[in-house]
Order: sequence, then C-alpha cells, then structure tokens
Amino acid sequence: MASNPTATLTTLLRGATIEDHDEVLKASNAVLKSSKTNLDALHTRVVALIKLDRYGDALRALDDGGDRLAERCVLEKAYALYKTGQLAEAEKLARGTDKRSLKHVAAQVAYRAEKFEDAARIYKELSAQPAGVEGEENDLRINSAAVDAQLEWQGNGDRIEESRKKPGREDLEAFETSYNAACGCIARGELNAGSVLLKRARDLCEALDELSDEEKRAEVLPIMIQQAYVFTKLGRLEEAEALHKMINIADVPEPPTRAIAQNNVLAASTKNENPFMTQRLFDSVPKLSPTAKHFKHQASILRRNRYVIDIQSLKYSGVAHSTSSIISESPSPTISPFVTTLSVLNAAAHAHGETGKASLKQILPLLEKRPNDVGLLLTIIQLYILTNNPGPAISLLETFFKRLEESTEPTNIDVRFAPGLVAVAVSLYRLAGRKTAIKAELAKAASHWRRKSKLSPPLLRAAGISLLESSKSEDLSAAGEIFSSLRNHDPSDRMAIAGFVASTASSAYAKVAPDLDKLTPVSRLVTGIDAAALEDAGVPTLPSPAIPVASRKRAAEAEKEKEQQQQPAKKRKIRKGKMPKDFVEGKQMDPERWLPLRDRSTYKPKGRKGKKKAMELTQGGVVKEEESLELAGGAGTVKVEKAGGGGGGGGAKSKKKKGKK
Repeated sequence: MASNPTATLTTLLRGATIEDHDEVLKASNAVLKSSKTNLDALHTRVVALIKLDRYGDALRALDDGGDRLAERCVLEKAYALYKTGQLAEAEKLARGTDKRSLKHVAAQVAYRAEKFEDAARIYKELSAQPAGVEGEENDLRINSAAVDAQLEWQGNGDRIEESRKKPGREDLEAFETSYNAACGCIARGELNAGSVLLKRARDLCEALDELSDEEKRAEVLPIMIQQAYVFTKLGRLEEAEALHKMINIADVPEPPTRAIAQNNVLAASTKNENPFMTQRLFDSVPKLSPTAKHFKHQASILRRNRYVIDIQSLKYSGVAHSTSSIISESPSPTISPFVTTLSVLNAAAHAHGETGKASLKQILPLLEKRPNDVGLLLTIIQLYILTNNPGPAISLLETFFKRLEESTEPTNIDVRFAPGLVAVAVSLYRLAGRKTAIKAELAKAASHWRRKSKLSPPLLRAAGISLLESSKSEDLSAAGEIFSSLRNHDPSDRMAIAGFVASTASSAYAKVAPDLDKLTPVSRLVTGIDAAALEDAGVPTLPSPAIPVASRKRAAEAEKEKEQQQQPAKKRKIRKGKMPKDFVEGKQMDPERWLPLRDRSTYKPKGRKGKKKAMELTQGGVVKEEESLELAGGAGTVKVEKAGGGGGGGGAKSKKKKGKK
C-alpha cells in the first residue's frame, strides 16, 4: 500500500534540518501532484525554493498558487523580490507593516536601494524592541554598523550619532562587527584605526571553529582586499603587494568584490607601464548582473578609473565627448563628487595631457560655455596656483560666488557655501594675506548653515575660532551663537564648550560658570611651562605671504636667465699655447690683452706723424673747428674745417710757397 504524501511531508517537516531542503521540496511536489490546492504544501514548496536560493522559481510558484497563497506568503514574496533585484516591488510589500520579520526585509531593501537613512531608522526601531529570536541582537548590531559605514561613504556622516562612530568593546567580539567598524573608520579617513580593526576581523574569522576552511576563505578574502586597499592608501606598498599576491581574484565569491579587487590591483601596481595592457586587464572582469551591482560611490570610482585609462591610451576625443554628455545632463551647479571629478577628466581630455599655461589656453574657453561647472572651476584655480598666479584664481572664485549669491535658487546658495568651496576661498585668501576676507567668508558661511537643519561642524568650528580672534563685541556674540549651535548638536563636544566659554565669559559670566568644571583646569594646561624663559625668548613673527609678481620677460628668456643664475659659472680653460710666457696662476690678467696695440690705453706712437695723430685722437689734443656750408640748389650741407684766424698775419695765407733754387 502506497504511503500518504501528506503524512510523509508532515513527518519530514517535523524532523527537518537545514540540510533537508531538497527532500522537503520533493515531498511538497509529491503532495501537490495529488492535491494541487494544498495550501501547506504550496507554502512549503515556496520556502524550500527560497532556502535553495531559487528565488525566481519561488516567485513563479507564488504566482501559480493564487491569492490565498499570496496573502499567506507576504514575507516570502518580499524576500524573493529583494533577492532578485526587484526592490520597488519588495518595498511596497514591506512598507508600513508592524511585523518584525517584514521590518527586517524592509531594512535590507532600503540598504540595497541605497536609502541608508531609512535603513538606519528601521534598525533603530528594531533595536529598541525586545529581540524576537536568539541571535537577532547580534545581527542588528552587524547590520546597523554596515549602514553607518555606507552613510559615511555617501557623505552623510553627520547623520550618525557621535557615540556610534567610535568602535566599542562589543565591536571587537565578532569578525563581522569588526569588519563593519573598520569600514566606517576607512570611510571617515581613519586609516590606521581601520587597519587595526581589519586585522582583528581577519584573526577572529580564521579562529572560528564553526566554519569550514572553504567558508573561512570566502569570508577572509574581502577582508584581505580591504586590507590591501588600506595599505595602498597609507603608502605601505610592499605590504599591499604581498597581500595582492596572496589573493586569487578568481576565488572571490561575489562578482562586485571581484571587480573591485581587480581594480585595486591595477591601481596599486607600478609595473604596468603599457596603458593598453592595463585597459585590457581592466576590461577582463565579467560584467555584473542586475542583481549584483555596485553601490553608486563604487560604480563612480570604477567609471572614473576607466576614463583615466582611456586618457593614458590617448583617447582624448572619446573621453571629452562621453564626459561632456554626462555633465550636460547633470544639474548645474552641483558639488556631486562624481560630476565634479568628471569635469576634471573632461578638462584633462581637452588639454591633451598638457599642464601649466599650455593647458590653461585649452581649458579657459570651456569655462565660458560652462560657467557654473564647479569641477572645471577648481581645475583652473589649481592650474593658476601651480603657475604661481593666484590673482586670477581669486578673481574667478569671487565672480562665481557673486553669481550664485544673486541667484534665487536655494540649491545654488547651498553650493555657494559648500564647506569645500569655502575652504578653497580661505586658502586663497590666506595665500594672499587677506585676513579680513577670511573672517568675512567664514562668518557668512556659518550664518548660512546655522539656518539649515544640516550642520557642518568643521566649518562652524573654523568660523567660530576666526571670530574669537576679533575684539569686537558683535564678532564675539556671533562666535557664541556658533558654539552654542555646536553644543546643541553634540553636548559632549569639549571644543564647542571651550569656544562658548571664551566668547561669552567677558559679557555674561553667569552663563558659562556651570561649564567651567567641564574644561581642563588652567593649572594643568600650563604645567611644565617656563613663563620666564618664554618671555626672554620673545614672540617670533612670521612674514606674511606675498603674491609673487609675474615677470614681464618672455617665458624662454626668463627660463634661460633662471638657469644661468642657478648654474655656477664655468671656469674657462685656456690652452697651453695661448698662455703668455710670464703667466702666473692666480695673478690678475690684463683685461686689454685681446685688443690691438693701437687701441690699448698704454699705446705710445712713435715719430712726428704718429704723435700728431695721437694728439688729434686722444684726450687733450687739438680740437678742430668745423663749419657747415650749404650747397647750391638746396642739395644739403657739408661740414668743412674752419680756416684758422688770429692776429699777426699768421696762418696758411701768410706762408709763401718756396720755389726751386
């Protein structure tokens, strides 16, 4: 007698383990052959397909099961849609639900869709509630750290609580949390801390007994790739190269990570001098499927690297055309890192690899066509600085700022006071020694961002410190408001507390009295300082930097003169046959030795004619008097020697010609 398929399925499910998914699928299919509408069998088949990573088959099974199955398997369908890259449909199913399981899916969908703020909010809500299953708290900590790292890479690190940025003790207990904490440090630029955390993550992973050697290798490879990247950024190229030799790119399980590893190997290598070979290696990585794609910041870096390789391969026109089309489609002005970097590559393509003044001639006409292109503007400013000509750079930046201030678009005003552009302006003003302009620029930027919900703490700190240097009450009041805003943003910010005390103590001591205990006592700050020695040494002053004056000479002449000044004068070697008989080493030689004898100052002619000629030519001789006579017919004038006059009938007329005797 044949066994009942339904009973077999029930028995199998009772004793099922994580390794029995194939058997569960076979049993559910057997039940469905005799009872196609068995809801339990349909549900079991969908779960088994998902466990076997057959997400497309699971979605087809859900579509074939009807509305009753769809109502029962909302979680399974949302997860299958997420795994197949259908993020919009998955978000619709998981949105606005109170089910804890669907919230997990919603957070993963938001993470994959790069809506990291939404993912962080959902994980915060889940962490505030009691854990539903064992190990969920650890998973929430791992995923929350991954979201924080992505927020840092996205440039939204200010949205993360300051307490979460510093790795805690619990982050060092598992390799996943150590790895995610390391990624957050790397995104913030804390490379040394990231390197330590990556080593910790690798050691913890290799020490696990729960994983097989193959599973350990799959987990360790991404950590090693990240370690090599950090070593390259730190300049530890030998260690990075050693790690790259240990990594077999073909063994990397995830295609996106494999592409990043190939890119990092090429970027860190100093042996590939042939750009065409580099381009071939760069293109050797297979294209990614729609479900396995990079995040935007990763894809933008890979795309920029492709353009760099094309420029090295002399594909100037192609890079110029491709980047121009992307720039024209982007909003302008924009401070997007991807668009601004493309503007730099576009300028490099138009300059055909030239630098200095030659590149400026090619790039300046582009600024007339794209006056609001931030990347192009910064490129021209940098070229002016490299050619020791900051004057036009300051003028260009001020004109750009004025044009944005006159605009009515709020986004243009935000670009005008972008912290990076403000930093460029401050650097140029400092180079020119314009301290008043620095203070005014920082004050305007701080005033703008204090009215916004998104603060920029580094910019506000710089503005507050600059205003503290002033003795005017209005500047000190503005500094107090800035530091007060920073305190509201982060109450534990000791620098903000110190700035608030320094700016407010002289006018309202009662307000700052409670904050004095939070600061380091002055006695501890001055411990070990000899005031008398400092007073005797005096206060050193540094000369203010002056703008170099451009030379009026032509480039070739100025360069030649500079080389002549730098090179020591070569000692002229005289051949032995040309030396005089009485030559003595070190004795000053006659400077007139190369002149003819008659032209030397020591020349004394012999004979009456010679003496007479010398009297006429040398100082003290007789000066002949001349007169001008006009020629007949207006043919001009000629100079003739004037006849000698004088008394006594002397002269040429009084002499008589002697005849022959």
